Amino acid sequence: MTDQPETSAHHRPLRRRPARPRVRPISYRQACAYISAHHQQLERPQGHTFSLGLTNHTGNLIGVAMVGRPDARHHDDGLTAEVTRLATDGPRNACSVLLAAAWRVARRMGYQRMITYTRTDRPAAGLRAAGWKVVTETPPARGRNRLSRHRAPRGTSDATRTHWQVTTEDWRTRTEAAGRVPRQAREEPGQW
Repeated sequence: MTDQPETSAHHRPLRRRPARPRVRPISYRQACAYISAHHQQLERPQGHTFSLGLTNHTGNLIGVAMVGRPDARHHDDGLTAEVTRLATDGPRNACSVLLAAAWRVARRMGYQRMITYTRTDRPAAGLRAAGWKVVTETPPARGRNRLSRHRAPRGTSDATRTHWQVTTEDWRTRTEAAGRVPRQAREEPGQW
């Protein structure tokens, strides 16, 4: 043993990693206020099933995901949820963190599939990172306004959209089984 002082290499100060963003439930009103301030194209949705917020180490909201029933009637089967709005301030990985958390919550609520739509001109790295798959691309719609029913434009009718989904194993086996099983011929009364 020596009485020499230890060098600074032996006593490096501990570097603390910055606190990770935290996901927490938020109210519809809080989510709508954030969407109004930060979303580029769309206004707030009519309602939601649940909303999640992403907060930084100081507790400030840096992202929001709103989840509700699917807009399209053919997707509204009771087992499908839709991410209707997703907005962030731009922190790294914020979108994928919110999407993964929304899917975890939805699965615990009993949903077997979650869908969302994005514009094809927007990046979708957060969806891929959270495990979502592309289902189809939708061409630009001619608008929602009809003579019989006047509707305000939503701001998505002029863009090609990509339909994304993430599913549970139960959903995949159910849909695969439905695709493989041939329809059984119906027996008419009085026929053999």
